[in-house]
Amino acid sequence: MKRTFLIKYGELALKGKNRYMFENKLMDQIRHRIDPLGKFKVQKEQGRLFVEPLCEFNEDEVLNAIKEVFGIAYICPVVMIDTDDFDTIKDTTIAFLKEQYESFDFTFKVEARRANKNYFMNSMEICRDVGAHILDNFESLKVDVRTPDERVWIEIRDRTYIYSKVVKGLGGMPVGSNGRAMLLLSGGIDSPVAGYMVAKRGVAIDAVYFNSHPYTSERAKQKVVDLAKIISRKTGPLRLHVVPFTEIQLAIYEKCPHEQLTIIMRRIMMQIAERHAESVKSLALVTGEAIGQVASQTIQSLAATNEVCTLPVFRPLIGFDKQEIVDISEKIGAFETSILPYEDCCTVFVAKHPVTKPSIKSIKRSEEKLTDIEEMIDRAVNDTQVIKIKPSRD
Repeated sequence: MKRTFLIKYGELALKGKNRYMFENKLMDQIRHRIDPLGKFKVQKEQGRLFVEPLCEFNEDEVLNAIKEVFGIAYICPVVMIDTDDFDTIKDTTIAFLKEQYESFDFTFKVEARRANKNYFMNSMEICRDVGAHILDNFESLKVDVRTPDERVWIEIRDRTYIYSKVVKGLGGMPVGSNGRAMLLLSGGIDSPVAGYMVAKRGVAIDAVYFNSHPYTSERAKQKVVDLAKIISRKTGPLRLHVVPFTEIQLAIYEKCPHEQLTIIMRRIMMQIAERHAESVKSLALVTGEAIGQVASQTIQSLAATNEVCTLPVFRPLIGFDKQEIVDISEKIGAFETSILPYEDCCTVFVAKHPVTKPSIKSIKRSEEKLTDIEEMIDRAVNDTQVIKIKPSRD
């Protein structure tokens, strides 16, 4: 029996005449993920994708790799036979069940699908006759058409596919099918989740991190690199731009009202992030902000931050509460790294009593005190370190 993997997608099926572009992007993403595991053939056929091994392979390793690709609804390890001969289908189904299960004390239901509507049997007849053949070969099995313990699927196409295991995928859209954006990545819980959420909608991401050395340690920077590796499991390789931000922060701290520190700092961060976004042809910025979570995330504060931006700013967590964000952080494997106790640039230069309803006019007047800010921004952009991040498999 020849093994392969059947890939089912949901949302992509609704894309009409443009669907082939999303399918091609999804196949590219699958190939990228499984390439280190051996030689595979990835092809599409009538609303399905198939990953056919051309070498010895470990099923669990392949499943785990494909599961991390956005755009997939379900993955089914299948037995493939190069015929639609019905006697062969029945006999292969029996051999498949003997290989798949150690004991046979469960209820089952047969589900059938015919891509070829001219096949001499319809789906109901296939289910009936295969089910009867299973009962003839396994006396302890019983049929339950409503709530079976196990389902046996048979799909008859140019070839026939038999399977019973269905692994849920991540859903969403294949990365790269909806442009590129720049994520403002801190060492906290929120921003890695924001990057994950945007990537799930098909957006390829790069990231920018603002480093406050020597006020933050090398371990703080490494923490962000580790978070970038974790989210790259889902987003694919990305470029992390490490911006030296200490000079700018000290200037703000010395010359601007302390209650406005965070807002002014955020405004300059957005300007620098835009510069780097434009350099890699990103079309938007992404942040992990949620309304009201901290002083810099009130509606007034967000409006003051947006005022300096020319690119759109995506905030996928804007209506989430903290526990919802934590739940996703744990799901994607970022939480334990995010809570490591290393300071980021915002926590070092934080005001005791930050303004929660900033006036943009007042903020601009304070920024006028930063007479050489353009030169400092230029230096920060020019001195940025770019780290190429590949997915972590830890």
